[in-house]
Amino acid sequence: MDVRIQAIHFDATAKLHEFIEKKVAKLEKFNDEIRKVEVSLKVVKPETSLNKEASIKVLATNAELFSEKVCDTFEEAVDVCVDALIRQLEKLKEKQKNH
Repeated sequence: MDVRIQAIHFDATAKLHEFIEKKVAKLEKFNDEIRKVEVSLKVVKPETSLNKEASIKVLATNAELFSEKVCDTFEEAVDVCVDALIRQLEKLKEKQKNH
């Protein structure tokens, strides 16, 4: 699985990259056909506390999934996005099983 991380208007630390790669790797447990994951991070409103936006696009052989969340930290935003994507992958798996 190819993971691409893009930080917009700031430099993401190696620790943040490592956190993201570890979280995103969980998605493979739910779909072994994931080819690529694109993670985009940006600060949306510097003057507010809830200003860290993470968006994650998952490209699999049979689907394209997306989640986006704004939180207090990038780690929290990535965590919430991954949880949402896991739910999407579970629904997709159930749908495919019923067809």
